[in-house]
Amino acid sequence: MVSDRQAPPTPRQDIRFTRSVDGVQIAYAVHGSGPPLLVDACWLSHLQYDWSSPVWRHYLTFWGTRHTVVRFDERGHGLSDRGVTDHSPELRLADLEAVADDAGLDRFDLLAMAQGGPIAIAYAVRHPERVSRLAFYGSYSGQQGRDPKDAELNDALDALIKVGWARPDSAFRRVFTSLMIPEGTEEQHVWLDELQRNATDTATALTARRQRLVADASHLLGRVAAPTLVLHSTGDRMNNFSEARYLASHITDARLVALESDNHIVLEDEPAWQTFTRELDAFLDEPPAAQHNSATHPSPLDRLSPREEEILGLAARGLDNDAIAGELVLSGRTVERHLSNVYAKLDLHGRSARTAAVAAYLTR
Repeated sequence: MVSDRQAPPTPRQDIRFTRSVDGVQIAYAVHGSGPPLLVDACWLSHLQYDWSSPVWRHYLTFWGTRHTVVRFDERGHGLSDRGVTDHSPELRLADLEAVADDAGLDRFDLLAMAQGGPIAIAYAVRHPERVSRLAFYGSYSGQQGRDPKDAELNDALDALIKVGWARPDSAFRRVFTSLMIPEGTEEQHVWLDELQRNATDTATALTARRQRLVADASHLLGRVAAPTLVLHSTGDRMNNFSEARYLASHITDARLVALESDNHIVLEDEPAWQTFTRELDAFLDEPPAAQHNSATHPSPLDRLSPREEEILGLAARGLDNDAIAGELVLSGRTVERHLSNVYAKLDLHGRSARTAAVAAYLTR
């Protein structure tokens, strides 16, 4: 039974929806103020329920007081489309790209939570111009950091999902809860037990977990260019600390911060939480690497992101917004948002803004 203690009021968040390349609808939420921080989805989330959580709420509050936070429910989970069977790394990467584009993010900090690691690595390598800083929390890169003995444990956990995920009693789900927050209170355990059922169904939990286990971006680590911070609990039972060591030792100049905790999700009342907030704050406050520009007098067009330049290029070919959206598999609203960013960066206003922007592009 969930505690009768009244939860604090939920801060305002805007819940929005975008479609991935295969048509799956992805729900994302925006809250807070400040520089943008995109949180790559972890295994279990629900954009609405997370705000009432004695396990997650302190993270959302902390992030939102310093950043404009964009977070999303993975395909098949939370408010995103349910009943999804394809959870391949390629489509999960497309989901992340769709959220970043639909939210109109140009350059932002990226935080990879738990199983989000391989996808965040792939995104940072594919879009280095958009990721200012990259942080990992309780995460990993893929197979290279894993203990071969984990295979037996994974088979056992799959069996528990099949048998107990949807049962009214939480006995089987409590195994996952105990691995995630062994030092949690009964209230925290009960909430995480229920989140599992609220977040997704049995079939999706099993399928998504199996496909997530084969995601591997270890071969890309040497190509990560963004400043990188790796935060990880020393006693993490979901993702072993050795995986954090592997991440930090294979990304150039990455820094590893060990959190003295046995919890995969560090709780608010433990000393490790203070370490987490202090280290992440300091990292995200560092000025991002200066952008390379070889021109002595750079053109305003150099300020455009690759996506904005791509859209402007299609506009220069005579495509209207609907045609551009179809060409790039974006929503019309996303195209309009990117073009608005283009006009602002070029200091163009009014009805002639599009014509002037296209002319600047063609005469560059």
